[in-house]
Amino acid sequence: MTEEKPRVIQEYVPGKQVTLVHLIAHPDVKLTEKLGLARDTAVGIMTITPSEAAIIAADRALKVAPVEIVFVDRFTGSLVITGPVSALEAALKEANSFLFQQLGFQRAELTRS
Repeated sequence: MTEEKPRVIQEYVPGKQVTLVHLIAHPDVKLTEKLGLARDTAVGIMTITPSEAAIIAADRALKVAPVEIVFVDRFTGSLVITGPVSALEAALKEANSFLFQQLGFQRAELTRS
């Protein structure tokens, strides 16, 4: 008897939108270790559609604040950056605002945990 594997289908809705902008100010040590990050760093996360715009968001984030790119994926629209909380907040806000004001994206509210 063979087990059926679950099938996952991902769909992207056409349009220009930032779907998530989140800042983890004090991530758990287990999370930072799993991601290979320094213990005392904050983490910023964005997801963007169309996914190639993650490259633009990363560029804007780097230009406005001393943050580091941990991960940027032009195929999924994921962006993960690290740095001090104040720098991350500035970088995330700038990337979100630039996509909205200059490129007509729907923006997401910056959330924190």
